[in-house]
Formats: sequence, C-alpha cells, structure tokens
Amino acid sequence: MKDYTDFRSGFVTIIGKPNTGKSTLMNRILGEKLSITSPKPQTTRYAVKGILNTSSEQIIFIDTPGFLKPRYEMQERMAKIIDDSFKDVDLLIFMSQIQSFPSDYDLELLSVVQKARSPVIAVLNKLDISPDFDKQEILKHLPDNIAETLFVSAKSGEGIPELISTITSFMPLHMPYYDEEQLSDLPLRFFAKELIREAIFHNFQDEIPYSTAVLIERFEERADIIVINAVIWIERNSQKHIIIGRGGSNLKKIREYAEKQFSEFIDFPVRIHLHVKVNENWRKKGTALKELGFY
Repeated sequence: MKDYTDFRSGFVTIIGKPNTGKSTLMNRILGEKLSITSPKPQTTRYAVKGILNTSSEQIIFIDTPGFLKPRYEMQERMAKIIDDSFKDVDLLIFMSQIQSFPSDYDLELLSVVQKARSPVIAVLNKLDISPDFDKQEILKHLPDNIAETLFVSAKSGEGIPELISTITSFMPLHMPYYDEEQLSDLPLRFFAKELIREAIFHNFQDEIPYSTAVLIERFEERADIIVINAVIWIERNSQKHIIIGRGGSNLKKIREYAEKQFSEFIDFPVRIHLHVKVNENWRKKGTALKELGFY
C-alpha cells in the first residue's frame, strides 16, 4: 500500500483576462490538451479541471473563462463560474501578459484578487515575445497579497518547471482527491463538444464562433470506433449557410478538424456526424443555457 505521509494535493484556479494564455498554460503543465485554444479572446466558456499526477503530488488545476463584465445571460453564467472557482481552493494564479501589463482590465481584476482568502501568485506570460522587460516596473503594480511573481512562456515552456515547483510549495499535505491515473473529472463527451467548438473558432471570424454552441446527442463507444452525433446551434438563419458552406464544405472542415483532434486526444478512431440548427438568441435563454451545462 502506498505511503501518503509526505504527499501533497490541492486545487489551483487560474484567472486572468481573455486571451492571456490560461488554457495554453494548463495544457503545457499537464502535457495534454484539455482546454481548447484559439487566437480569439473568450474561447473558454466552462471551468475545466485538469489533474497533474506525480509520485509525490496531485494538483488539480481549474482553467476559468476570461474575467469580464457580463453583457448577456450566458456571460452572467460564466461570471458565476469564475466566482465559484475562487471558493475552497489552495492557490489562485493571477495571469497576464508581460507586454501589455498593467492594462485597466488587469488592475480591475487585481482589485478582485486582493479580496481572495487563498494565497495568490502572479504569472506573467509570453516571455518568448518580451524577453527584455522591466521587472521592477511590473512588480510595482502588483498588490501586497501576491506571494510570488513568475515570468513564463506557456508556448515554449520557459519558466514552467520553476512555476510547477512554486505551485507545489503551496499545496497542503493531503491524499489524492482523484484516481492517480485520472486527467480530468469531465467526461469524454465534454471534450468532444469542446473540440468541435475549437474547430469553429479556428475556421470562422467575427461573431460566428461566439454565436454557436455544440450539443452532443449521441456518444457511442463501439469496439473499433467512437461514433458521435452533434448539433451546432446558431442564432440566426443567415448564419446557417456560412457554417455549412457551399456543398457542405465548411461543415466538412469542422468535422475533419474535430475528428483528428479528438482521435489524437483519446488515441482511438472517431467518427463525427454534424447537424446545424437555428436556436434564436440561445445566449439569452435560461433553458437553452441549462441544456448546455450553464447553471
């Protein structure tokens, strides 16, 4: 039986403005792609838990949606996710970018962070883009409750080992909360849905990615393949031909991208069938948002 006397286990929430690299950072630390990414802000809509397991620790990371002022009901639900992620965690990571810090947005979020009961560290990302920065200029804008400040590149991996070591130092002595082979507490169908959304973010511009949602209607695990039926919601009829494309060309791009990414993620063949449905103003409908998992 394993001895857990010196084992450390705890929860870490990553917060920051949209598009600072929070999802990329968590994926880099875990060595697996759990949170979807794109160059567009506000790609993440849910709190995604990723679990780092080693022989001496289990760290549960919570990747949150970008902090924002809600403009419609879906964003209000996302703001609640962020608020909930502050509770009962062992460490908060405030994340920003070296080259743009401190923006007004950063300063607003730091005012929220000052009220946190958990320890807080600051992680300044994109060291690969801004290697010659003024460290003291950055430090003077951080509040007193920031216990440590680290500079990293989530993209290249620079500074990540030191960051993991720092995070571990804040973790309490505790037995693992999850099975030590577990990478997340979310089901596979969640990741299938998210990778279809990522495909939409990668293939479309402007409002289209934000006007879409994905529902998994069927997730069948066969002996030789996983078969998925998914519906893409859009808000207006005028968007339907854009998502589908001439002769179904755009829908084919979405399907092929998602099949490839999900198959690589689970190391198993995947077939995805996609359908498009108009659900007018779904972002403002409580019933629609509950169907999507926003409570």
